[in-house]
Amino acid sequence: MQRINNILPPDMSAYFAAKRRFDSVAKPLGSLGLLEDSIEKIAAVQHTADVDISDRCAVVMCADNGVTAEGVTQSDSSVTALCAAEIAQGRASINKLAETFGARVMAVDVGISRDVRADGLVNKKIAYGTKNIAVGEAMTNAQAQQAVCVGMDIMHGMLSQGVKIAVSGEMGIGNTVTAAAVTSVMLGLDPHITTGRGAGLSSEGLKRKIAVVERAIEVNSPFSGDPLETLRKVGGFDIAAMTGLFLGGAVYGIPVIIDGVISAAAAYLAYKISPRVLDYILPSHMSSEPSSRLLLEKMGLEPLITARLHLGEGTGGIMLLPLLDGALAVYNGAHRFDDIGLEGYVELK
Repeated sequence: MQRINNILPPDMSAYFAAKRRFDSVAKPLGSLGLLEDSIEKIAAVQHTADVDISDRCAVVMCADNGVTAEGVTQSDSSVTALCAAEIAQGRASINKLAETFGARVMAVDVGISRDVRADGLVNKKIAYGTKNIAVGEAMTNAQAQQAVCVGMDIMHGMLSQGVKIAVSGEMGIGNTVTAAAVTSVMLGLDPHITTGRGAGLSSEGLKRKIAVVERAIEVNSPFSGDPLETLRKVGGFDIAAMTGLFLGGAVYGIPVIIDGVISAAAAYLAYKISPRVLDYILPSHMSSEPSSRLLLEKMGLEPLITARLHLGEGTGGIMLLPLLDGALAVYNGAHRFDDIGLEGYVELK
């Protein structure tokens, strides 16, 4: 965790150089909107206006949550193991999107409740799932820190492999419960506001889920001013490891894309641990879970995609990549005012 002291501020000279390059393209100023903002932000992270996101990887943190014992999900924990194996072996939704968008996928076991034997699954298991947050703390302090360090270590490995941009993803039955609990605590909001239907609960199931989140907060009394305590008491290993991804991205200078509500909760925890992390985080989409909007707004991040996505695995996050590719095509290859003898636009006050 001491590594977070090495997070550097973004390179604003590269940021403004990228902005000048976009402004030189023969088009109205800022007309690619948030896509221009994203490219300029990446330039600041990469310390160059020659933005490169050609080597990209989606990291899917897989873990189980003891709170599934409360009957708050449609599926049981066996689905986590099954889906983790499918992701590791290249057959899941995230893999098909990654193939289409030229990305790699890394599936990581940080806390699946059983042993999974699948080629390609990276074993970083902290424990066989967390404890049930409705009756006690999810994990020990040592486990929470270990899980965060797993994410940071993975980003260190990405640096040595030449990865230019990463996508955060997760697979874990019950993790919309833990994400709702983390969001309620960190934002000081009632669980009725932060809790959604997840993978498709009925109205009765949603009521039960809200009650479980309320009970978890009451039983554990997490302190909102301490993100690691909140993580330890009502979070999950997947959220903890993704928190490490965001922290590690900032430490090692690699932008990391937020996927849905679970990774948004992790991004917010990372931001509260070290506010400089925000300079290295890119939002992708607005999940249909209510906490998604709340968390992004608190971080001052505006999603580029609003398509009611809620598949998970990093699938929403990875869909940002082709949009960035399109923006870079204009940024690097479109005609410029000087090329065609046109006077450039000026910003009007």
